[in-house]
Amino acid sequence: MNQALPTTDKPRFTPYQKLVVTVLALLQFTIILDFMVLSPLGTILIKELSITPARFGLVVSAYAFSAGISGVLAAGFADKYDRKKLLMVFYTGFLVGTAMCAMATDFHSLLIARIVTGLFAGVVGSASMAIVTDLFPIQMRGRVMGFIQMAFGGSQVLGIPIGLLLATRWGWHSTFWMIVVFGILLGALILLQMKPVTEHLKLKSDKNPLEHFVHTISHKNYLLGFLGTMLLATGGFMIMPFASTFTTNNLGIHQDQLPQLYLITGICSLVLMPLIGRVSDKVDKYLIFCIGTALSMLMIGIYTNLVHTSFLVLTVINIIMFTGIMSRMIPAGAITSAIPQPQDRGAFMSINSSVQQVSGGIAATISGMIIVENPDKSLGHFDTVGYVTIAAMLVAAVIMYFVARQVQHKLGRPLSSKPVGEALAT
Repeated sequence: MNQALPTTDKPRFTPYQKLVVTVLALLQFTIILDFMVLSPLGTILIKELSITPARFGLVVSAYAFSAGISGVLAAGFADKYDRKKLLMVFYTGFLVGTAMCAMATDFHSLLIARIVTGLFAGVVGSASMAIVTDLFPIQMRGRVMGFIQMAFGGSQVLGIPIGLLLATRWGWHSTFWMIVVFGILLGALILLQMKPVTEHLKLKSDKNPLEHFVHTISHKNYLLGFLGTMLLATGGFMIMPFASTFTTNNLGIHQDQLPQLYLITGICSLVLMPLIGRVSDKVDKYLIFCIGTALSMLMIGIYTNLVHTSFLVLTVINIIMFTGIMSRMIPAGAITSAIPQPQDRGAFMSINSSVQQVSGGIAATISGMIIVENPDKSLGHFDTVGYVTIAAMLVAAVIMYFVARQVQHKLGRPLSSKPVGEALAT
């Protein structure tokens, strides 16, 4: 039986909740790695498959669009079943799609494989977030989101460097096979150790799946959350897919140095993310979001206007930039998770994931249209992409202000466990 902890000033994790957080973090590790590994492999794929930056942007956006479509299709059913079973079914499909990526031989087969992978990955992410919301109160979600987002750092510390090493030694296909093998082992752990997540099924609803979907998509409070998510997704999807190509072809960093860059940035992320999550549970979550937004805007402006630079300078910029990005995503995820009613969580998270993925797909497509490949293989107009990203971040900060106020009104209490002054003092 699944029970959320009572609301206390200092809620503690039970042993089972620690297991759930670990499993979900590892699950996100495979999902994030599957997406992020395309960025450092971008230079290799563009060369070996003879594709243009625009086509590579299409490979990235196809994954996002298909994930968005699947989230919408699953929304009506997401609250009708045990969340663990839903998770297992779609995670299995995700691993099948990743295996198809490993077997791809040209642009078209890779494109189809990414579509299949995205169809299942989108629902996996939303089911995970619904489980987090079911099992953890708002006072703990900053820490939970921080630990789960460690998957981002873990993918850089372990996944991306190992993936690049495998790609260099045995070809880029081997990177996807690595994800498949790890995912099979994790799937077995989820199957054997995770308990059913069925508390939401006790909240009986007389709505059929279509009615449930329409209710969720038309709820005025939910629409504000979807708008915030749409703008949050824009930044990362515009810059990330072309980061490795920009780093090697514009900044003069050698391809062999990329694993070191991702390794150092990832280690710092692993250390900082739990701290950011802990602080966002103590200090007002929107305040942390705004600080992260300001830092991200500054560093993106610097990063996208760089020319040839040293490895050390780029590493420092990367660390600060990703710290800002995570300082946005962790509190934003915690705030957004508190928007839906318990009986709507699965549907809300599915649609929210769809909005995120589709918005990211549009952003990646636009980015691919803005960026041009110069005769020397460097990327042109990357600074323009940076300016568009900064503008989206500004608008997102305004929207998230209203989302935070809405959640605070719903909960009837501040989005932190302590007053700002006391939290900062401790």
